Amino acid sequence: MRKGTGTRVKCTKFVRFSDDARFHASRSQVRRYVWFAGIFSLVMLGASGCATKEAVDEQPAVTVQAAAAENRAIQREVTADAILYPKDQAALVPKINAPIQKFYVDRGSPVHAGQLLAELENRDIASAVADNQGAYQQAEASYQTALQKAQQDLTLAKQQLDAQQRLYDNRESLFKQGAASAKDAEDARIALTQAQNQYQVAQKQYDLRAAEGQLMSAKAKTSGAEAQLSYTKIVSPINGVVTDRPFYAGETAPTGSPILTVMDLSQVVARAHVSQQEAAALKVGDAASLSLLDGTSVPGSVSLVSPALDPNSTTVEVWVQARNPGMQLKPGASVKVTMVAEKVAHAIVIPAQALLTSSDGAGSVIVLDSSNVPHKQKVETGIRNGNDVQITQGLKAGERVVTVGAFELDKEDPDVLQKTKIQVQAPGTAEGGEAGGQ
Repeated sequence: MRKGTGTRVKCTKFVRFSDDARFHASRSQVRRYVWFAGIFSLVMLGASGCATKEAVDEQPAVTVQAAAAENRAIQREVTADAILYPKDQAALVPKINAPIQKFYVDRGSPVHAGQLLAELENRDIASAVADNQGAYQQAEASYQTALQKAQQDLTLAKQQLDAQQRLYDNRESLFKQGAASAKDAEDARIALTQAQNQYQVAQKQYDLRAAEGQLMSAKAKTSGAEAQLSYTKIVSPINGVVTDRPFYAGETAPTGSPILTVMDLSQVVARAHVSQQEAAALKVGDAASLSLLDGTSVPGSVSLVSPALDPNSTTVEVWVQARNPGMQLKPGASVKVTMVAEKVAHAIVIPAQALLTSSDGAGSVIVLDSSNVPHKQKVETGIRNGNDVQITQGLKAGERVVTVGAFELDKEDPDVLQKTKIQVQAPGTAEGGEAGGQ
């Protein structure tokens, strides 16, 4: 080695072995060579250690977004498409086939229950009613006459029976005392028997079944004719609005065709079909709302949960009833109904994005402590509503959970996860929501 050049080592003069060569270096030279070799090794090891420490210090941070678990209300909602129907509806079909004589209302007219809406031609029926009423009056007069005569005959027969009974009792008593002959007693007994027979005949005549039958028949015919006459007067059975009047006065509606339709539009009923599982969580009286196409929301409540399945769709029909001020809601319109099946006033709620679900259905979240050190925490869930999830066990209010980047962190081993350097970004600033860590 040359003096003044501490960085160069001439290895050819350090040690050389061969069959004929000899050792030319002195012991002092060997010691100097060994000392420089040791220094060189230490320098190289130091340089390698510095490079490793620098690589660890330069490990990139994993960028995520986080949200704090909140203690607030959450509710389970059942949403479905529905069709609007009126609260009540009556399609008025005449019971008799006759020309329409007159309409008293037009389409759009408000009506009340019992109001006369239209009238059919009824002169022939009115004549039949008058005829039957006359026959009924005649039958009633005959019945009254027969009744009075039967009452008089029965009364007279009873009086005669009582008189003969007293006479017989008197003659029988005198005969026993020897004051009357046997012939007088026998005559009295025969007269009593005749009075008893007359009284029985009077009782049978008092049974006026034939007269009553004639009277009842005449009354029934009169009632039938009056009913036919009443069918010519079309009245509204409900309060509402006339929504349809397809015929004109003078026309004869085909059999079975309604001549007027009345709807009660003070309230509407939205009929929806939901799955069996969703229907099981609903009950009559649950709060609900109707969402219209223009974004308007109308409050309502569940009025019916069908006890049977629809055989075609195997779904359950649910009705939501709501007020219709100003009649803005039109029957036949499509709406979306939202029904509140369950509500918890104080619940631990996190974004659904933070929830991790394993293949066996178990739930977990990535929790950040005050130093942004992540760890995986098992949780149990409750109500799910849109982007919110209720945590029933495993998390407290205020704890931060990773939202964007949670899926990537879940892939890391637990020991690697705790050593991962985390950088939390404000929501909306992460690019694409991607995160990774080593």
